[in-house]
Amino acid sequence: MKITATHFTLYRYESPVYLNPHIFRLRPRTNTAQRLIGFEMEITPKPIGTSECLDQDGNLALNAWFDATTSELSIKTQFEVETLLENPFDYVLTGDALQLPMVYSEPLRAALWPYRNTERISKAVRQYAEATANSAQWNSLAFLAALNRRIFQTCRQLTRPDGAAWQSEFTLNALEGSCRDLAVLFCDACRSVGMGARFVSGYEAVPSSGPDSYMHAWAEVSLPGVGWRGYDPSRGLAVSNGHVAVAAGFDPELAAPVGGWYSGQTQSRMEARVELQVS
Repeated sequence: MKITATHFTLYRYESPVYLNPHIFRLRPRTNTAQRLIGFEMEITPKPIGTSECLDQDGNLALNAWFDATTSELSIKTQFEVETLLENPFDYVLTGDALQLPMVYSEPLRAALWPYRNTERISKAVRQYAEATANSAQWNSLAFLAALNRRIFQTCRQLTRPDGAAWQSEFTLNALEGSCRDLAVLFCDACRSVGMGARFVSGYEAVPSSGPDSYMHAWAEVSLPGVGWRGYDPSRGLAVSNGHVAVAAGFDPELAAPVGGWYSGQTQSRMEARVELQVS
């Protein structure tokens, strides 16, 4: 499947501000699940300098810095991607990896520690995960399917174009949230049973006129011998060729499309639009 997209993002400031360095994570990644054919990005005002970097999760990010005040910051990206993963279950999981709590062998266990850290996960979310695991007889693949289905069926979905992702306990108590809120809940539930999980931002192959014509978010889980595999709790499905992954991180901030700050005592407002075509 080939997906072409144009993504517009505009930040308006009530009075002129000085833009401090910004980081942009908007280039779709290239791996065995998708192939980036072309990508362009236009930033206004034009930065005085830019530098690309590869971060800790393999995201290709662009650092940019500016030298003048402005009342707007606009970002336009255009890309074409070919998605390749038709079957999200094209692997075999065997041995201890089939049972929970998930146990990883060293040195993978140490490398995945940030994605398995449960220090900030509430007791309520841990109990939620354990109840789901119990219903799946503590089978890892059955747990992932059951968790995905449970969040999808019990949580009302909201459209929140901007703002930070909610804490998992807040989403669980509210039984509602945006795609990024549900992804955080999914990740924390997986971590509660020993699985490495990370937050993913990207795009979903839906009509641009639909209610989800913004960026999308889901989760990826690390399976021993398999690698990272995507699950989308806001759709109740395993990720295949209908999603375009851009950035991932154990914390949503590390996968944010745009990061940075400005100097000036004023308020900002964000506007965003995504136009997608699928062939």
